[in-house]
Amino acid sequence: MTHDAGPYDFDTPVDRHGTWCVQWDGITDRFPVPDLLPFTISDMDFACAPEVLSAINSRVAHGVFGYTDWQTDDFRGAIRDWFRARYATEVDTDRLVYAPSVLNQISQLLRMWTGAGDGVVLHTPTYDGFRKAITGLGRDMRTVGVDDWIALERELARPDSRVLILCSPHNPTGHVWTDTELRRLAELAGTHDVAVISDEIHADLTHDGYTHLPWTRYADGLRWALVTSATKSFNFPALSGSYGFVGDPDDHAEFVRRMNTGEGLASPAVLTLTAHIAAYREGGAWLDALRAYTYGNLRLLEERLDTAFPELKWRTPQAGYLAWIDLRPLGVTTDDELQRVLVEQEKVAVMPGGTYGAPGFVRLNLGCPRGKAEAGIDALVRAVRTVTGRD
Repeated sequence: MTHDAGPYDFDTPVDRHGTWCVQWDGITDRFPVPDLLPFTISDMDFACAPEVLSAINSRVAHGVFGYTDWQTDDFRGAIRDWFRARYATEVDTDRLVYAPSVLNQISQLLRMWTGAGDGVVLHTPTYDGFRKAITGLGRDMRTVGVDDWIALERELARPDSRVLILCSPHNPTGHVWTDTELRRLAELAGTHDVAVISDEIHADLTHDGYTHLPWTRYADGLRWALVTSATKSFNFPALSGSYGFVGDPDDHAEFVRRMNTGEGLASPAVLTLTAHIAAYREGGAWLDALRAYTYGNLRLLEERLDTAFPELKWRTPQAGYLAWIDLRPLGVTTDDELQRVLVEQEKVAVMPGGTYGAPGFVRLNLGCPRGKAEAGIDALVRAVRTVTGRD
C-alpha cells in the first residue's frame, strides 16, 4: 500500500515514553495494566510539521517570553486566510475570540447562554469531554442519534433546551455534515430559538471527496459560536490554545470580558500563537500529506475488517484518523469481555464504545506510523475473533 506522504516521514516511530503524554505515560489512568500499546486519546504519534517546529525553535531562540497579545494582524490574518483558502469562506475577525482550549470555550459559552438545569442537546455517540462539561456545569445533557432528525426536533422543541452543541465533523463517527443537513440544523435551531455552538476542531482532517462547511455560512439570524483550533490537525495540543468566532457583538464582548477578568486569561501562550500562525501560513502541504497517510491507515483497517468480518460492512470515515467500529452485528453488545481480551491477551489499549455512550463499539486511534497501525488492527481482529468464538 502506498503511504502517500510526499517528502514527509510519518513511518519512523517517535518514542513518546517519558514525555508526560496521556496516551503513553498515562495509560494506567484508563486501563488497569501498564505498558500497553495505546490507540486511545485523540492525539497523533507524529512530530509537528517541520514548518511549525522551525517557527517554534526560532521563537524559543529569542529567549524572552513576556505577556503576549493575541489580537494582532499576524494571528487574525493567518486565520482569515486559512478559512478563505481551505473552506472558501470569509470570516469576520472582529468576531474572533481566544481561549486555552475548545472545551474551555464551550464551558464559557454554556455559562453565558444557559442556567442550572437547562437542556443542552448534542448528537450521540458523543465525545466524552462534552459530557463532562455539560454535566459538570449542572446542565441537562439531551442526546439524539446522528441521523435521528425526529428526536433532534423533539429535544430542541423542549422549552428549556437552550443550546445545541454541533460537532462538525462529528467525533467519533467521522461524519461530515452536508449543506442540506446544516441548513436543516440551522432551520430547527431558529424555529426553536436554540443557540448553536459548532465545534470544528476536526475540520482540517476531512478526507478527499468530502467538504467541510463552516457554521458561519448558516448562522444568520441565530445565536451562535464556532470554536476550533489548529492543535488537533497539526498535533500540538500540549501547547494549548484555541480560537473561535462569537456571532452577536454583545455576546462577543461579554466572552472577551469574562476571559480577561474572571478567567484572568488576557495573555495567551506565545508558542501557541507562533504554532498557529506557522501552521496556517506554511503547513498546508504537511497537513495534506498527513491526511493522505492516515487515510491509508484507515483503508488498511477497512480491508482487514472486510476480510475477517465482512458482515460489519465497515467503511473508512469521512474525516479524521479515528475509526468508530460497530461490533454489534457480531454479537458484541457490551464492552467488558472484549476489553479484557484486548488488555490482558493482546496488550493493547483501545477506547471502549461505552465511553461515548455506545457499548458494543470501539474507537481506534490510527493517527500513528503504519507499523503501529498494523499491530493495533491485527490485535483488534484477533480479540474480536476470540470473544466471538472464531479463533
